[in-house]
Amino acid sequence: MKFADPKNDIAFKKIFGDENHKEVLISFLNAVLDFQGEQTIVDVELANPYQVPKIEALKETILDIKATNQKQEHFIVEMQKKDLGDFTKRSLYYTAKAYVNQLDAGKNYHKLKKVYFIGLLNFTMFEGGSCISRHLILNQETNTQDLDDFEFCFIELPKFSTPLVELNTLLDKWLYFIKNAASLEMVPKELTGDKCS
Repeated sequence: MKFADPKNDIAFKKIFGDENHKEVLISFLNAVLDFQGEQTIVDVELANPYQVPKIEALKETILDIKATNQKQEHFIVEMQKKDLGDFTKRSLYYTAKAYVNQLDAGKNYHKLKKVYFIGLLNFTMFEGGSCISRHLILNQETNTQDLDDFEFCFIELPKFSTPLVELNTLLDKWLYFIKNAASLEMVPKELTGDKCS
């Protein structure tokens, strides 16, 4: 039996965007963002992935996965198979749009909730570094995160090289599965026991 390739948009949405199996997306988000304790996501509501602009002249966007958790924080998960040269700009645009679309006229700014962007890339975008990079808005002088409503996480799959027998964390298992599922005949025992198969 061959598995569908999660790097394919349709398969990715089927695996992570299925309303009947939200635990898959929850497991993935908690693993990627290292949410523990009070931060742990216990439920998500899948949202319409079409970000229709409120002004007709603006660009419409279609996301792979858009969800909110129990705290009403927003999560955008995008799988990008090919490097089209604009993914950093698209990431900023999608995140800003999800942030802006939270408020209708007359609503107060304090109602705005944090937006997390997770980009799974089947190519290398940043030179050097590990396969996962987190990007925050930091104060240049104090290195503190005073503006904390945007957070970006990029996963560069070509940089993930942990062999099957050395997978230690749930995140390792998720990344191995996403990178290698298309070449698997069956779910390896090393991937079982957690919600990643």
